[in-house]
Order: sequence, then C-alpha cells, then structure tokens
Amino acid sequence: MTSPADDGTVSVRYLVDDVAAALDFYTTHLGFTPITTFLPAFADVRRGNLRLLLSGPDSSAGRAMPDGRRPHPGGWNRIHLIVADIDTEVARLRAVGVVFRSDVVSGPGGRQIVMDDPAGNPVELFEPVRA
Repeated sequence: MTSPADDGTVSVRYLVDDVAAALDFYTTHLGFTPITTFLPAFADVRRGNLRLLLSGPDSSAGRAMPDGRRPHPGGWNRIHLIVADIDTEVARLRAVGVVFRSDVVSGPGGRQIVMDDPAGNPVELFEPVRA
C-alpha cells in the first residue's frame, strides 16, 4: 500500500455529535493541540504521535451509506490509513474481494472510503487534498 509519508503519526477518527464540544474536551482536558478546524463539521488534534480526527454529523465521514446506515459515535470509530492514490488502492482491494461500505466521498480535507475487515470492523482509506 502506498503512503505519502511515514512520520510515525497514528491517525484515529472519532465520530462525535458536536465537534466544538469534542475539540474543547480534548484540548482542555486531555492535552491535545488543535491542528485544523472546520466547524461544525470537522477538527483534528494531536498529542504526541496520535492525530485524532473529530468528525461531526455534517462531515463527509458522517454521511449515510448507500444502504441507509448512518455512521454514529461509538459504532463507526476506525483506524485511518493515509494513502497517496485512493483510486488505485480501491481498485486493487476491490480486485481481491474487499468489501467497501460506500464509494469514495470527498470532504474539505480530502477523499475517503470505508471498508470492512474480515470481522466487519471498519477501516478507512484517506487521500489528503494535495497542496
């Protein structure tokens, strides 16, 4: 799998009901530092090598799936893997039978897609917007 950089950062996406409240909680109470903020939809914070993506109902990560399921806090948290070319990765994985929950969707920071691991746990591929 391709990746634009391996700087040791681990990214985890948390779906939240209120991005501003989550941003305040993580920065005020747990020592995270804000990175970017696109209220009310999205913010991300960092603590050491952990980058926590806080995605609200209005973010691309909060959109309903084609089958009507709606991502929500507590059930859609997932590891977040950054890739250099999401279209190539999706084609490669589909060719070997990987099941995706949706098509690629775009948001303010890039493009993403969610797939299921063999147990049904979600894994997100994310291609950041190119500068």
